[in-house]
Amino acid sequence: MSPLRYELVFSDDVGATEDVVIVERTPLTGSGGHPVYADPTGIIRAEISDRDEVRILATGAHQEISRQVRARALPDPDPEDPPSAAA
Repeated sequence: MSPLRYELVFSDDVGATEDVVIVERTPLTGSGGHPVYADPTGIIRAEISDRDEVRILATGAHQEISRQVRARALPDPDPEDPPSAAA
């Protein structure tokens, strides 16, 4: 089964700058047959394979697709451990 969440790490051409975006699995499947993940805004969407290969999906007409992106699986939340209440 695919992870519920990933960190997508976007790097510049030389790997000096990194931006990290957390995406969650959606009910959608991409053209490669793998789950589609999206950030909370829906602007960043990616199809991620079971080998953590990433294909960024364009969500706008003028969006530039980054070729330097890696996926890092995040641990699934423990259903027995509810989020702690803010004090």
